[in-house]
Amino acid sequence: MLNINKKDAKREIEEQNLYSIRLLNNYQNNKVIIRWLTFIVLLMFSCFFLPWQQSIESYGKVTALNPSDRPQSVPSIISGRIEKWNIMEGDYVKKGDTILIISETKEKFMDPQMLSRTNEQIKNKLISLESKKKKAIALEHQLVAIKSGLGLSLEKAQNKVLQSSMKIESDSGDVVSSKADLAISERQFEAQKKLYDQGLKSLTELEQRSLKLQQSRAKLISANNKLASSKNELLNAKIELNSIRAEYTDKISKSESEYNATQSDVFDTESTIGKMQVEYSGLQIRNGMYAIRAPQDGYILKASKEGIGETVKEGEEVVTILPENHSLSVELYFKPMDMPLLYIGCPMRIQFDGWPALVFSGWPSSSVGTFGGHVRVIDKVATKDGKFRVLVVPNPKEDPWPDKVRIGTGANGWAMLNNVLLCYELWRQFNGFPPDYTAYEHAKEKKDEKKAKEAKEEY
Repeated sequence: MLNINKKDAKREIEEQNLYSIRLLNNYQNNKVIIRWLTFIVLLMFSCFFLPWQQSIESYGKVTALNPSDRPQSVPSIISGRIEKWNIMEGDYVKKGDTILIISETKEKFMDPQMLSRTNEQIKNKLISLESKKKKAIALEHQLVAIKSGLGLSLEKAQNKVLQSSMKIESDSGDVVSSKADLAISERQFEAQKKLYDQGLKSLTELEQRSLKLQQSRAKLISANNKLASSKNELLNAKIELNSIRAEYTDKISKSESEYNATQSDVFDTESTIGKMQVEYSGLQIRNGMYAIRAPQDGYILKASKEGIGETVKEGEEVVTILPENHSLSVELYFKPMDMPLLYIGCPMRIQFDGWPALVFSGWPSSSVGTFGGHVRVIDKVATKDGKFRVLVVPNPKEDPWPDKVRIGTGANGWAMLNNVLLCYELWRQFNGFPPDYTAYEHAKEKKDEKKAKEAKEEY
């Protein structure tokens, strides 16, 4: 063993001026270090039992809550060429102010007299329509007159048929009477002839009977002729009746055909006038579209087209306008695994880009530069990247958001969840476990209680 004692070692340290070794030999300093280390360890251990508020962090941007308050593009309804700009980027415009003037580029609308000429064509068509309507009325009256004439002619022809029928009956009676007279004359002649053969009657009396017989025969022939003539008259009357019907049917058909054709022309003219009036109204509206106007009060953000003479297509964006009055909100995106923890009214802390902040997500009361909010909207469908959009609005019970915050500014958001111990939170983070569902379930219970209370009041 080395023959080194404490006195020699101490003298050697002092001679060589070894400060570090000399400091270690200072027992009083060692006690101070041990005390500090013990204090620090105890302090760190006690911090493990501090309360920690769980949160879900997300990054998004500032937007407007109302879709009509968000920046909107002002398109050109018609295609044209830029003739004049009335504003510059950043200018404030009111609803109806003219932003720029464009001119026509389509050949069919380049005629400067197109409106007046179209109006003149409409007037001429209206005059033509009135003439056709008058013609239709005249044809309608003509058709009524023809039908009235048909009725009179048919009545006259039917009367003639009736008269012929009655005459046939009369002549038929004459024929029957003539036949009876002839039969009597023949019987009397035969009796007179027998008496003459017996010498009881003279020749003169026989000749008188013969003459009367001949007269009866002539009378029968005449009656038959009259009857045949009456039958012919009845047939002719019936033919004339049918002829009248055919003639008037032809006249009525022609008149109805002409009337229907005129009515069709009237309807076609009315349809043409309607199309021309639509075209005229479209031209009037189109004339008002050469001036592109501001849809609402706001500020001009960006002009998509530049210069004079540049053409714009139909529906193409010309400028972007930001509405003057807009309600701000923050648009955040959360993962699907965090969605069950969020609910309408969930408290949020927001930190805006450009505003200095010192954030302690677990101790929101100790954070500096953050602003309060709560969840207003939770989308029912995920975005293309598989996240859910949440809209956060200012909390009216806390300090208002800065006035200088503008739409599009980046923002960090923390959803405030359940209060736990710091050691539990560290253990959860190390193991990759999700936050507790207690806050969500508690909010759900409060919501159900509120609904039950409202239903009870209504009952």
